[in-house]
Amino acid sequence: MEGDVTSALMSVYRQADVAFEYGKGMEIFDVSGRRYLDFNAGIAVSCLGHAHPHLVKTLQEQAAKLWHTSNLYRIPHQDRLADRFVAHTFADKCFFVNSGVEAIECAIKTVRKYFYDQGKHDKNRIITLNSSFHGRSLAAISAAGQEKLVTGFAPLLSGFDRVEPNDLAAMESAITAQTAAILVEPIQGEGGIRPLSDAYMQGLRALCDKHDLLLVLDEIQTGMGRTGKMFAFEWSGITPDVVALAKGIGGGFPFGACLATERAASGMTPGSHGTTYGGNPLAMAVGNAVLDELLKPGFLEHVNEIAAYLHERLNDFAERHHNIVEAVRGKGLMVGVKLRGIDSREAVAASLKNGLLIAPAGENVIRILPPLIVERSHVDEALILLEKTLYELSPIEQENTG
Repeated sequence: MEGDVTSALMSVYRQADVAFEYGKGMEIFDVSGRRYLDFNAGIAVSCLGHAHPHLVKTLQEQAAKLWHTSNLYRIPHQDRLADRFVAHTFADKCFFVNSGVEAIECAIKTVRKYFYDQGKHDKNRIITLNSSFHGRSLAAISAAGQEKLVTGFAPLLSGFDRVEPNDLAAMESAITAQTAAILVEPIQGEGGIRPLSDAYMQGLRALCDKHDLLLVLDEIQTGMGRTGKMFAFEWSGITPDVVALAKGIGGGFPFGACLATERAASGMTPGSHGTTYGGNPLAMAVGNAVLDELLKPGFLEHVNEIAAYLHERLNDFAERHHNIVEAVRGKGLMVGVKLRGIDSREAVAASLKNGLLIAPAGENVIRILPPLIVERSHVDEALILLEKTLYELSPIEQENTG
């Protein structure tokens, strides 16, 4: 708990003074039995809400059979899940890992090995964007380069260059003979819910084709239906070479994946990479159960319908309360509300006290990431709680409440 100096845990989190015991759908309950409306979803992880019947049944059945064998042997659920990703995405090859940052590590190694095997040993640098976030391993913080991530962890890994988002001219100017890839989040999450434009994404694809680069997308937060399509890049009509996935992929069970085209994955041969736990039977069974739900007819249509309603309500809210809301941005059910005059972390803490779970992000943004099963009634309730919270922190002028 926050301020608990007796805890044996490393003090790397600013944890709120609440502990949750169980959840059901959009609701989550603390150890005292108090109900909360979850518009955070474990930071876009619990894509099907809490205690989803199909996921629970699948995990229980698999847990009674087999937990672990290692990748020294074939894992049937893993083969099936890989085949399904190939059937429903751009990818030809998959590698399953335990987390998003491991997916990023695999993506970086895939890029470097691809050009190494072509004899281009000096073609190993990757261009990323300012305000990006790709995880907290040394490679991931070196890629992002944000001061708050890297301070105290020098020396960083070399091989990364950074430019401003949505500036194609700056991106092309940064490309050199040593550049191997461009790595971006289609929507910067930790950076403040900052979408890259469709034109920019299309421009990145064109630059990669022009300069013989691989386009790597971090869809750890944006993937698995979060924006209303299976992957956010689909909105811009492009095809990447490598994609890192995690968060919603397991609906709460921890695992991730690195997807790649046959060409990009050509260097990932036996011995080039590996994982002890990645792709274990438990994770793969649950991953298939999540796909069962996301691929159901009408599921993504529902996401888009509710997302449109959420954006409509939030934009109306911002117009009425422009003195405290500077902007609403994002796509699908990945939404950021940029505040003015109110600290976003203070707003998140106050919202929790009022029974609504949301998350902070960069640029003084509150992040709204409900489970994809959210309904209009949940949106209505969330807006009531959000308005109550912001009113308490900065009284809204009566004429603006219309």
